[in-house]
Amino acid sequence: MTRLTNQPDDFPAEAVAGFADAFDRYVKATFGGVVRSTRTRQGKVALVVGGGSGHYPAFAGWVGQGFADGAVCGNIFSSPSASQAYSVCKAADRGAGVFIGFGNYAGDVLHFGQAVERLASDGIDARTLLVTDDIASGPPEEHQKRRGIAGDLPAFKITGAACEAGLDIDQVERVFNLANDRIRSFGVAFGGCTLPGADHPLFTVPAGRMGIGLGIHGEPGIEEADLGSAADLAQTLVDGLLNDRPEGSGERVVAILNGLGGTKYEEMFVLWHGVQKHLRQAGIEIADSDVGEFVTSLDMAGVSLTLVWLTDELEKYWLAPCDTPAYRRGSVEPAGRDDAELSKEPTAVEIGEAGSQPSRKAAALAASLLTAVADRLKQDEAELGDMDAIAGDGDHGTGMARGSRAARDAAADVVKRHAGAQTTLNAAGAAWSEGSGGTSGALWGAALNAVGNLLGDQKAPDRDTLSGLLRAGLDAVTRLGGAQLGDKTMVDAMAPAADAYEVAMAAGDEPIDAARKAVEAAEQGAESTRDMVAKLGRARPLGEKSRGTADPGAVSLSRVLSTIVDQLTS
Repeated sequence: MTRLTNQPDDFPAEAVAGFADAFDRYVKATFGGVVRSTRTRQGKVALVVGGGSGHYPAFAGWVGQGFADGAVCGNIFSSPSASQAYSVCKAADRGAGVFIGFGNYAGDVLHFGQAVERLASDGIDARTLLVTDDIASGPPEEHQKRRGIAGDLPAFKITGAACEAGLDIDQVERVFNLANDRIRSFGVAFGGCTLPGADHPLFTVPAGRMGIGLGIHGEPGIEEADLGSAADLAQTLVDGLLNDRPEGSGERVVAILNGLGGTKYEEMFVLWHGVQKHLRQAGIEIADSDVGEFVTSLDMAGVSLTLVWLTDELEKYWLAPCDTPAYRRGSVEPAGRDDAELSKEPTAVEIGEAGSQPSRKAAALAASLLTAVADRLKQDEAELGDMDAIAGDGDHGTGMARGSRAARDAAADVVKRHAGAQTTLNAAGAAWSEGSGGTSGALWGAALNAVGNLLGDQKAPDRDTLSGLLRAGLDAVTRLGGAQLGDKTMVDAMAPAADAYEVAMAAGDEPIDAARKAVEAAEQGAESTRDMVAKLGRARPLGEKSRGTADPGAVSLSRVLSTIVDQLTS
């Protein structure tokens, strides 16, 4: 477990600050993460990598010459916010375009996609690179829908070398796509990891068993099997990968045995002895190999095996020199220090025109409601996390608590400066997205932003406006996240709540009575998810494991609405 903490909520930020100080010859901190502290030539395509914290040396440990130009660092197992990604990409940009590379997880797709849109509005050619190497998370015909695990290392090492070699942005993208198509990974877990401040792991594995098809965000395996000997496991990993060979692959590979954080190096060396034996017996030539910790999951006990099916071009970039805090190969030309000052703080919310008196009154009410919501979600944090750990990564409670707390503080700040309802909820939405990270952070941020836009800063909220509040939030969530009824997400609580509220308001109910009906519908909708199988998000690869437990996003949505109604009637 993670023993050395101060305040658990501050753990990711303090870890990044300590890392940047310890390796200042390689990196310097900026808002959202780190970038190279060495000079980088203008006209070079920049590669920024990123994701949640808890995976060191991924992702910050790979920033340096020949590899990445920057890393975006989110909360533990949670996607960084769009504003964090935008900040790091702006600092890394050298005028030839920017890539943001990450494992294929829904929260990263949402937040990094938003950052790319914002960069494009600044005239920067920005693109995303999604690693999809985990064979346990989808069938071969859905390779591009799989999640990314330890394949992040070779995918980004090869891509970073192509950037360093001077290829233009289209050619670098071609190299990444070639690499991603030829990378396959397969992993097993012997025990779950424990989040900082938690008193129990996200999941456990019975003695003598292993979870097959783990996720690097603390997700349990897709199925369990007997552990057996190291030779047995080597055979399992090799057979699994050889059965999923990319079309047109040759016989030369890079083989990477990765420890998840709680497996001793000596154990991995014993396992590697069997892996290389089985690969060679299968006629595979190991052109290069690495054994160590490359993409971890805090203190998870487990390993993964990655194979990169080489072409001459991929081999050239894999073997190219690089020098980073955590990964070095060959020797690079010394580069001078880049002493440009970078901002380490988010941009403060600016208030243009003060809100009208009625809108300021609505803003103050919204701020008080967000305070009550933050208190409720802090109270429910552990329960929601345990619910999420059954078929996910266990961070939903933490993310909701962090996000709501950030929204509460942002709303209180702008209300003091005479903001109207729109500015207040927009500030709260941005803070929720940034403070929470992950999919839920992006969706709650979008919902609050949509409600604020409907209210405005000058008009007094009338019945017609109030009637559309839940629908505006729902439309934003479904548009951004793509979920529909039956997918086992927050939409399964939010959609019936919006329907019930609209019907009651159209029938002439008082808004508070309509809101009570919305809460009842939301609670019923959340309960209905208990018998569903997750179709989206991190729970999707676990399939039937999600059945029998209500979706934590739907449950938290219903509790937020219930808290709001309780506060309005108290």
